[in-house]
Amino acid sequence: MQQSAHRSSRSSASELDWGIILILILFLLIGVSSLYLAIVNGGKDASPIRAVIMQLLYWAIGVGAIVFIVRFDASQLWRLAPIAYGVGIFLLIAVLFFYSRGIAADTGAKSWMAIGPVSLQPSELAKPAFILMLAKTVATHNRLFPVHTVRTDWMLIGKMVGVFLPYAILIAAQNDLGTLLVFMAILGGVTLVSGITWRILGPVVIAAAAFGSTLIFLVTSSVGRNILGGMGFQAYQFQRIDAWLHPAQDTSNGGYQMYQNLKAIGSGQLFGSGWGNLRVFVPVRESDLIFSVVGESFGFIGGAFLIILYFALIYLMIRATFKARNAFYAYIATGVVMMVLFHVFENVGMSIGLLPLTGIPLPFISQGGSSLLSNMIGVGLILSIGYQQQSNTFNEATGFSI
Repeated sequence: MQQSAHRSSRSSASELDWGIILILILFLLIGVSSLYLAIVNGGKDASPIRAVIMQLLYWAIGVGAIVFIVRFDASQLWRLAPIAYGVGIFLLIAVLFFYSRGIAADTGAKSWMAIGPVSLQPSELAKPAFILMLAKTVATHNRLFPVHTVRTDWMLIGKMVGVFLPYAILIAAQNDLGTLLVFMAILGGVTLVSGITWRILGPVVIAAAAFGSTLIFLVTSSVGRNILGGMGFQAYQFQRIDAWLHPAQDTSNGGYQMYQNLKAIGSGQLFGSGWGNLRVFVPVRESDLIFSVVGESFGFIGGAFLIILYFALIYLMIRATFKARNAFYAYIATGVVMMVLFHVFENVGMSIGLLPLTGIPLPFISQGGSSLLSNMIGVGLILSIGYQQQSNTFNEATGFSI
């Protein structure tokens, strides 16, 4: 009996992707040390030790979430999807009434709830729920219509948009454009692998490119800004764009943070100033601009190493997508990959001046429990693919094999 239990435990352990787990450990070490340095050198009254302890607590909760989620097989996740989706809608509605007034005054977004000393961002926790429901929607449609036609593909697009719109409307009501972009990226990624014909996707991609070009024109011209202002764009959003386009022209107001961030990364040069030798002050760098800590401390080498870790994580996630013998799982993995990929692309891009500030955190590194928990849940969903590979119910759970 003991030998059988030992073999079962060893088999379960071998089904986990230990490459992903190793990368998470490295993220933990990099993130906690960067957070400590950011607060010590940030000029805030916050205690760096308390911040590190809180971040470690969030990591512990995230690890617990992974251990819990990997034991869910496809049939259990299938039944959980609409429940999680409904909970996500409830939280997104609740934050509109019980948002933190203090955080809203600082950021302009009504996306945070304060529960005692702990702040919660429901839109972060809604991301895995959205991925699950979107994956179930696509898998159900493709089972009912195994042969793709233009008519059935438009039906699928309508169903996917139907899942997306409630979340999009509620997040837009929070004035949280950055988070809305993440949900759009998830929707776009799942759409690309859903089997929809390029006779439809081609014009959609062209239309999206035209929309993006038009938006760039609007935000960079006075006439366009008047139009966007009438549509609900806030002054702080325009300030972020100005700080991105001209960081050196206003180093005392809206552009100060971005200017200092670029100066910090540039001062790191090739090898950095060394751990604990931060010399450039960057306001609130522990959250959205924590990449500047890595860039200043360890230079181009350190920043490149962190980006390589992200590429390795995304590669392992994509490999898990191809290993999945269940279409439902494949769509889930695609959604998680797009969530992490967009976060990294946007955060690093804005940190080095290629993109405007959007308030999107760096996955597993930036301070914040909601974002970390959301990403850990996503990793748990990915790890569950390998963990459930040997389960007899894996292919039978939803009836979708690929």
